[in-house]
Amino acid sequence: MMPSRSNAAATPNSKVKYSKVSDTDEGYIDLQFKRSPPKIPYKAIALATVLFLIGTLLIVIGALLITGHIGTGGNERAIPVLIIGILVFLPGFYHLRIAYYASKGYRGYSYDDIPDFDD
Repeated sequence: MMPSRSNAAATPNSKVKYSKVSDTDEGYIDLQFKRSPPKIPYKAIALATVLFLIGTLLIVIGALLITGHIGTGGNERAIPVLIIGILVFLPGFYHLRIAYYASKGYRGYSYDDIPDFDD
């Protein structure tokens, strides 16, 4: 035995209006299949640019220290500067590359691959 339904929606004082769904649309609408435009993570791209520039600067300074154009301290100062420069340069370059390819529309690259800050 099926439970009886309340006729509260049919009363004239009800503020809720119901309409019957068409049987021909199968429950799908065109809007659900359209992709929204990508959200560009400007903060993350700015951070990647800063990391890229700082890493490049540290790598250049480390190379100049090794070759002796800056100071005469030797490798004990140059190697740590190079290592830190490489560690800062790599994530900046990686995320800038993804942002560039996503902006050009290359297949397989999107702004969703760049981690964004929670606003």
